[in-house]
Amino acid sequence: MNASSAALAGLSGLGFGLSLIVAIGAQNAFVLRQGIRREHVLPVVAVCAASDVVLMSVGVAGFGTVMEKAPVLLTFAKYAGALFLLGYAFLAARRAFSASGLTADGGAPIALGAAIATCLAVTWLNPHAYLDTMVLLGSFASTYATPDRWFLAAGAILGSIIWFVSLGFGARLLAPVFAKPRAWRILDTVIATVMTALALGLVLG
Repeated sequence: MNASSAALAGLSGLGFGLSLIVAIGAQNAFVLRQGIRREHVLPVVAVCAASDVVLMSVGVAGFGTVMEKAPVLLTFAKYAGALFLLGYAFLAARRAFSASGLTADGGAPIALGAAIATCLAVTWLNPHAYLDTMVLLGSFASTYATPDRWFLAAGAILGSIIWFVSLGFGARLLAPVFAKPRAWRILDTVIATVMTALALGLVLG
């Protein structure tokens, strides 16, 4: 195993994972809201991160096995993954030009069980979670050799953990910034750019 290729795979996974997860959505909005309120932040962050560990690992393992047994699917996965990435880039770009400010409103405190149940719902009942981890990350990982694809998976998981910890525990500091629509537009512009670059990387090999 080449150390440099493993490191590059890990960095690619880190960037890929962050590009997928750093977006306006129900899960991130819930984590942000709990962080701003300083309410059950650690359990909520832990549930989100643990869920991504499971989903990303299954996605990489499943697609890796399928691709080894049916190499012809590699080409399909490459272009399908690129199309998905371009689709996400388009949606992010559209949000960048039309997104409104995200606010975390007040309300009565919720119990720990209710917070965890809500977190599980916005994670596991969200079809985009499966598209991101099993389709996008899985197909992207399948273009790497078996040892390196797990470094890619580790990088993606690390990106997920970094994001949720930063969002949950840094939410109170970020709230004044991300209450402004312009901040979300800048963020979505970066996401659209990275997604497009990754799609081109898949197609061009």
